[in-house]
Amino acid sequence: MPESKRKGLLIVNTGDGKGKTTAALGTILRAWGRGMRPCVIQFMKSETGQWGEVKAARKLEIEWHSLGDGFTWTSKDMDETIAKARHAWALAQEKISSNEYDLILLDEFTYPLQFGWLATDEVLVWLKENKPSNLHLIITGRDAPAELVDMADLVTEMKLVRHPFDQGINAQPGIEF
Repeated sequence: MPESKRKGLLIVNTGDGKGKTTAALGTILRAWGRGMRPCVIQFMKSETGQWGEVKAARKLEIEWHSLGDGFTWTSKDMDETIAKARHAWALAQEKISSNEYDLILLDEFTYPLQFGWLATDEVLVWLKENKPSNLHLIITGRDAPAELVDMADLVTEMKLVRHPFDQGINAQPGIEF
């Protein structure tokens, strides 16, 4: 598509069902396959995680940043957890405004907004003023703030119908990690 006709979309994948990140990663892979320059910034997943998607991104040379410390409910130092999220947002701002990418994924970004670690109104104003018009931006996570949903061009809500964990089935390699 000619550059002048491309409009950078704001895409939100939210809801209580599985698949928010998975759908976003499918879009990252599609963009990569089209020669676009993607970047992934994960706000909650630990920087030491070796999930399947991280391994694949390395092989495909997709820029990937996991900057969280894992599950927030097990954090031993909430101040550090919050600092990591704010650091990830600073990196996201740098990447978004750099004009070096065609698609950026802010994975699990709704949580720092929901938990009040970042002010939703300030984040949205910054995005309105600084996101390049041709940059596609995907934001994932449960409980997307209404203001973010209102601003988005595309919103998908994943609805939980059944999950293996509720049946006593542990997370499966290649499916959940």
